[in-house]
Amino acid sequence: MAARRTVLVTDSTASLSAEICAEHGIVVVPLQVVIGATSYDEGAATPEMVASALKEFTPVSTSRPNPAEFLETYEQAAADGAAEILSIHISSDMSGTFESAELAARDASIPVTTLDARQVGKGTGYAVLAAAAVLDAGGSLDEALSAARKRAEGTISLFYVDTLEYLRRGGRVTTAAAFFGGALAVKPLLRIEDGRIEGFEKVRTSSKALARLEDLAVEAAGESPVEVTVAHLANPDRAHTLAERLAGRVDVVGEIACEELGAVLGAHVGPGMVAVCVTPALA
Repeated sequence: MAARRTVLVTDSTASLSAEICAEHGIVVVPLQVVIGATSYDEGAATPEMVASALKEFTPVSTSRPNPAEFLETYEQAAADGAAEILSIHISSDMSGTFESAELAARDASIPVTTLDARQVGKGTGYAVLAAAAVLDAGGSLDEALSAARKRAEGTISLFYVDTLEYLRRGGRVTTAAAFFGGALAVKPLLRIEDGRIEGFEKVRTSSKALARLEDLAVEAAGESPVEVTVAHLANPDRAHTLAERLAGRVDVVGEIACEELGAVLGAHVGPGMVAVCVTPALA
């Protein structure tokens, strides 16, 4: 698409497809996944590679883009004709990505406005798409920023994991770990609360966890039109079952997306995870 005055930048954890990004002119800065001794940009490392490595106890870690990578992205947008940039990213409590974007924004040759979405995964992606809709319609950066913030705040992200071990390793589950008190024979139900992972329920089986996720997603949707994404890591059957059941219970716009979680987030939750993200439909 033709260059426009305001360019929208996000990171690879937003879980937006290449086709969607091309359609809306969204520029994506990748995080990195390190499997064993090899570092990959997210996208080059697939969710399947991460799940396999974790199952085989191969070390897996992730790293944020450095400020220089963001600055290069911002300067390329400027060279292509952009006058300003809106850069929307994963919660700063979950990744240093937002900090890198902020540092780069200070040195950019054009104004860069950064937004900490306080979300992860498709929760961030939905905020980005709200901003894109405003810009596509000829709206201002401030209007796009407001729309993204409002949608992120209205998005509910819920998930369960087979084990808290992977989240513990990355230091991203302090509150949840305290909540569950080391219980091993449970399936933890977690949510994103103001950019952090919070534990709020525990059930005894995966089937009960999925049923509870379904009910909570229906409750989150209420009577209003919503968009819904179900994500998983190495658990497609249960994810598709959840998506099918939700389709009959909520006023969903379009189809419920059912997709594999990205490699970076997958490295922290581990195989078996199923998540559901519910967000207000765009007007």
